[in-house]
Amino acid sequence: MTKAAELAKMGEVLTNSQIGGRRNIIINGAMQVAQRGTSFTGVGDGDNAYYIDRFEFVESGSPNGVFTLSQSSTSPDGFGNSLKFDCTTAESSLASNEQIRLRQKIEGQNLQQFKKGTSNAEKMTVSFYVRSNLTGTAIVNLYDGDNNRHTAKSYTIDSANTWERKTITFDGDTTGAFDDDNATSLDVIFYLQAGANFSSGTLATTWASHNDVNSAVGQTINIASSTDNEFFITGIQLEVGSVATPFEHRSFDEERSLCQRYFQVLFETADDNHYTGLAAGRWSTNTAYYSIPLHKIMRAEPSMTVLNKDGTASSGAAGNLQGNGSSDDYTAGNMTLQSGHDGVTTISIGLDHNPSGTHAHVAYFGNGEKIHFDAEL
Repeated sequence: MTKAAELAKMGEVLTNSQIGGRRNIIINGAMQVAQRGTSFTGVGDGDNAYYIDRFEFVESGSPNGVFTLSQSSTSPDGFGNSLKFDCTTAESSLASNEQIRLRQKIEGQNLQQFKKGTSNAEKMTVSFYVRSNLTGTAIVNLYDGDNNRHTAKSYTIDSANTWERKTITFDGDTTGAFDDDNATSLDVIFYLQAGANFSSGTLATTWASHNDVNSAVGQTINIASSTDNEFFITGIQLEVGSVATPFEHRSFDEERSLCQRYFQVLFETADDNHYTGLAAGRWSTNTAYYSIPLHKIMRAEPSMTVLNKDGTASSGAAGNLQGNGSSDDYTAGNMTLQSGHDGVTTISIGLDHNPSGTHAHVAYFGNGEKIHFDAEL
C-alpha cells in the first residue's frame, strides 16, 4: 500500500470515529466470559443454544454431528481465550438441509451508527482470528432480520493448525433501516457447515433479499466431517468503515457487565458448606415473596431457571426458609417468577412453603444451587 493510500485509510478511520470510544459492537469477542460454564459435551443433534456468553450454536436440518464446545486457552498472541469446537461424533454424509453456524445477535439500538437504509449507509468490517486442522473456504453472513436482507463473503483458512487473522468488509446497505429498539436487528453468522439448501445458489456478496440458497455458497469447511476436526475462533470484531482496526480489548469486568444485560447467574455457592441468603421476605397464605436486585439492568424481563449443584434444572428450589428460629424445606416446583416488578432491574420470586406463624422468613441457597436469568435475543 502506498503512503497516500495509508493516509487515506487513516483519514477514513478518523472520520468514522474508529479511534477513541467504543469501536467493537460484538460483545465477548475475546471469549473471556463463560457464565454458563467452560465446557459442554454432547452439543449437537439440532441444538440451538448459548454456551460461551453471547455466542449461539445453531445446528439445523437433519444433523447427527456432535461436539464439545469449550472456552479454550489455545489462543493467538495477545488473547487469553478462544471458543473451541471439537467434533466427537462425525456424520456419515452432508444432507442438503443441514447447516451449522455460530452467531451473535445484535440489538437494533446498538447499530444506528451504520446509517443502514440511508444514502449515507456505512460499510461494515468484521475481523477475527481463526485456527483449524481443516483448510479451505468458509462464509461469514450478515442477516438483517428487520428487513429480511442479507449479505455474505468468504474467507480462506490457508494453513492447518495455525492462527490466522481474517478481515472482511461489507458494503453499506441503502435499503431498510435497522429498528431502533432492543430486539434483534443483525445476526453476525459464521458458517461451519452448509448443505445444498444453503450453498447451491449465488453468494449474496452485496445486500439483497434473503434467500437460503445464496447464504453460504462456496463453503468447503465442514466441521462435522471427522472426529479429528477442531475449530477455534476469537478476537471477533464488528466496526464501522472499511478498515479493520486492532481488536478492542476491554477489561474482564466491563465485558462481563455487557454480557449480564442478556444473562446472569445469581446465588451460586462454591460448595456444600457455603450458603447465599435472600433478603427477608413477606408472606401471604403459603407463599413467601422476595425481591431480588439484579447484577445489571437486563435487556428485557428474563426467564428463570433454578439449577441443582450438577447443573441440571431443578423442578423447584433447594435450600431452606428460616423464620423465628425454625426452618422449613422448600417443596418441589415451588419457585416462580412473579409479576408486578419492573423485570429488568429487580426480580420478584415466590417460594411456596408451610409457614409456622405470621412472621417474616429468610430464604437462603446452598449446596451449589443457583438461578439463571435469561434475556437473550
